[in-house]
Amino acid sequence: MGPSQKPNVCRRLSRRALGFFSRDAGVVQRTNLGILRALVCQESTKFKNVWTTHSKSPIAYERGRIYFDNYRCCVSSVASEPRKLYEMPKCSKSEKIEDALLWECPVGEMLPNTSDYKSSLIALTAHNWLLRISATTGKVLEKIYLASYCKFRYLSWDTPQEVIAVKSAQNKGSALAQQAGIQQPVLLYLAVFHVLPFSLIGILEINKKIFGSVTDATLSHGILIVMYSSGLVRLYSFQAITEQFMQQKLDLGCACRWGGTTGTVGEAPFGIPCNIKITDTPPLLFEVSSLENAFQIGGHPWHYIITPNKKKQKGVFHICALKDNSLAKNGVQEMECCSLESDWIYFHPDTSGRIIHVGPNQVKVLKLSEVENNSAQHQISEDFVILANREKNKNENLPTVTASGRVVKKSFNLLDDDPEQETFKIVDYEDELDLLSVVAVTQIDAEGKAHLDFHCNEYGTLLKSIPLVESWDVTYSHEVYFDRDLVLHIEQKPSRVFSCYVYQMVCDPGEEEETTNRSCKKDCNSFKF
Repeated sequence: MGPSQKPNVCRRLSRRALGFFSRDAGVVQRTNLGILRALVCQESTKFKNVWTTHSKSPIAYERGRIYFDNYRCCVSSVASEPRKLYEMPKCSKSEKIEDALLWECPVGEMLPNTSDYKSSLIALTAHNWLLRISATTGKVLEKIYLASYCKFRYLSWDTPQEVIAVKSAQNKGSALAQQAGIQQPVLLYLAVFHVLPFSLIGILEINKKIFGSVTDATLSHGILIVMYSSGLVRLYSFQAITEQFMQQKLDLGCACRWGGTTGTVGEAPFGIPCNIKITDTPPLLFEVSSLENAFQIGGHPWHYIITPNKKKQKGVFHICALKDNSLAKNGVQEMECCSLESDWIYFHPDTSGRIIHVGPNQVKVLKLSEVENNSAQHQISEDFVILANREKNKNENLPTVTASGRVVKKSFNLLDDDPEQETFKIVDYEDELDLLSVVAVTQIDAEGKAHLDFHCNEYGTLLKSIPLVESWDVTYSHEVYFDRDLVLHIEQKPSRVFSCYVYQMVCDPGEEEETTNRSCKKDCNSFKF
């Protein structure tokens, strides 16, 4: 159980006005977020569905902005009513944005232009252009042409807010080439950039001669992660690869001669040549085998989570020390549940080094600590557990009387994710308010009903429960975001129909609730996506 004393919002506001804080600038921000957390969790606070919209294209959400039509249209979700920030001109299918990341200005760095201090959308188009777009106006601030020798398709952060990786689609070769037994030497490409200002690190090729039959590869925190269909995962240092195998340093906007052709790096049609070609096996940092390549690193000190590479081991997780591969004490975690959907596990997104293990009817938060009298070994123990609100099924083990009068007892168990029982579907962490958000769904008659619960991240105590007014179909794909005073639910229905439901915090709705709701719905109907 957590502390019983509740924070006093009035006292915090008074202390803030009088300046009763240390000289640390972050104290004021943390105090403000503490006040907001108290308001969010208090009993009188409601979350009201302020507007709903539908779209034929995917809907994305990022930091108070909702994106429609492949990021062409941006709507602010911060205001009490939907407000369109911008709508970019219509474009052809080849020019549409396929993937995007939100970049926000890093603190403490001098940037060349004043516009660089505002948030930008880093976007990848279908015809291999990398764009930097103003997050508030939709204006294209920078553009880089990548290449014509492959199809780039995915964006990800290597180092969050600092280095991006642009990954190509995998080259599986044509059907005729496969029939003829012709092997494609290059499987995929990774283009790596520093952001703001944009500068090229290099384009790396993953080829079959060096790495073998790779199913996927990615970059994360300076580590090249290569995966195989056998379940093998290999880790390499990207910096070491760059230093050893970079053929030529390339600078964006500068003239370059490559393969008998001269052009400007990053401009069409020349683009960016592949300047990191591995000719020998690079030094291996780490190797492990895991079912479906499931592999995570985290904790303090570093540990990793895998599933033994056998199908019958699905749902069994091993937590091991990275330094020597030793299994932690109580490091085999298996949730004893019988369900159609498997449970999942991951390192907590906060900096505690804990682990979250989610099943259909419980959420376990595990902590990693030293074994007593043995600092070299670590153990896993429960920090707290969140249980679904369930009643024992009345139909279980009921006796049946046959025609002859014989009593027969039937023994059967329902699935742990039976739709008529409350089942956990989504677990997320709101880092600014330090709250765990848990989506629980129950099938009532013909439709499912969901509610979003806020739990104390330190103790697991239930602080607030928010019912979602829309029905929840467990066969659809769902995303739920909790961002300060906003809850957003994105649903994908059959035939690529997407729906977006936005809830905002209302401390005292009073008599204006119905009037405001009608007004919002009327205004939202004017948005066509």
